[in-house]
Amino acid sequence: MPLTDTQARKAAAGEKDYKLADSGGLYLFVTTKGSKSWRLKYRFGGKEKRLVLGKYPDMPISEARDRRDDVRAMLRQHRDPAIEERKAKLAAHDAAGQTFQLAAQRWHAAQQPRWSPMQAVKVRQALERDVYPEVGTLPLTEINGPMILRVLRKVEQRGAIETAKRIRQYISAVFVMAMAEGLCAADPAGPHLVKALLPTPKGGKQPALKHIAAARELLTTMEASTSGPLVKLASRLLALTVVRPGVVRAATWKEFEGVDWADPEAAAPDALWRVPAERMKLEVEDKNDEAFEHVVPLVPAAVEVLRAVRRLTGRYDFLFVGVRSTRTPMSENTIGYMYARNGYSGRHVPHGWRATFSTIMNERAVEQKRPDDRAIIDAMLAHKPKGMSGSEMAYNRAMHMGRRRELAQGWADVLTEGLTPVADLLNGQTR
Repeated sequence: MPLTDTQARKAAAGEKDYKLADSGGLYLFVTTKGSKSWRLKYRFGGKEKRLVLGKYPDMPISEARDRRDDVRAMLRQHRDPAIEERKAKLAAHDAAGQTFQLAAQRWHAAQQPRWSPMQAVKVRQALERDVYPEVGTLPLTEINGPMILRVLRKVEQRGAIETAKRIRQYISAVFVMAMAEGLCAADPAGPHLVKALLPTPKGGKQPALKHIAAARELLTTMEASTSGPLVKLASRLLALTVVRPGVVRAATWKEFEGVDWADPEAAAPDALWRVPAERMKLEVEDKNDEAFEHVVPLVPAAVEVLRAVRRLTGRYDFLFVGVRSTRTPMSENTIGYMYARNGYSGRHVPHGWRATFSTIMNERAVEQKRPDDRAIIDAMLAHKPKGMSGSEMAYNRAMHMGRRRELAQGWADVLTEGLTPVADLLNGQTR
């Protein structure tokens, strides 16, 4: 006859340990000190085994019977309950010390061989900036969908819709890895969370100024602001070279050639900036092809900026180092934050310099009756014509370098007219 809860409760200590049988191999074990525990006798592999299920009354009789039934189900699947119990304890022990940040750092390290150095830095910075402060110290098993959604909502609130979507992918990948390692049972950042995020705006172009006077006024405003000299110099170099913002912020000194850094007065008529293909916005198969590197002719105004930056960060790898560490590049939002803080939110973003340059220089090409400049202007923006091979890209680059340098000089002349001298920016002075 099955044991009743009353019998279990009234079972008292005796001179010897004893058992009170329930059913299906389940029994209550009572020690001479009055301690009581549920135990289960079963056979596996022809051998009799015992399993301690839990203490009474912490585990009531109904729960003990449920655990007995679970064990019987394991036996029907030819699994040893004792081994499964040890595996569960080990997994729980491992998971207990596994915070999201620890797991994410392991995932990041495992992915690095697949990424370019720039991609590795971008992913790490996104996690450090937006994820770790919110859920980094929490155990993986305690993080749920609403927590992650709150993290992503904060990213969306600053207008970074696509960044929020990428960060969700990073978080999800961490949980998928942790699931494979047995550290958690589910991915709370899985594809189901995408539907809760804001949709990507359709057809919207990044805001950009379209007139040279307005472009000069923006630079004048930024360079008179309270921002530090390094971000002001990054902004001016970005405007002069019209590369993508990520290319500027992660630029390294080894990418520049034709400049005598030891002699600040030396001319640099052939100065170039060679941006490796891996750092360009290319199809994956083109990123390892050196022919797709982007070569920027550097006019004197750009060289002047570089020499000023050299005085600040010449001993480091990156030109524009991060605030927290000189071993990492400037945050991807630094220049944009400066623009937004000083009245240009919704009017012009760092990436907008490319549209400003294209608009103004194409208008000049029409005025000067130089229709061939259109293709050269596209090349200066690193626009890859559809279907063009690497060898064609290299040929066109060499063929038009003279005219590219002339256009770059024309752009610098109209852009920098009346601006604060670079030396004053370096010394924290403005007009």
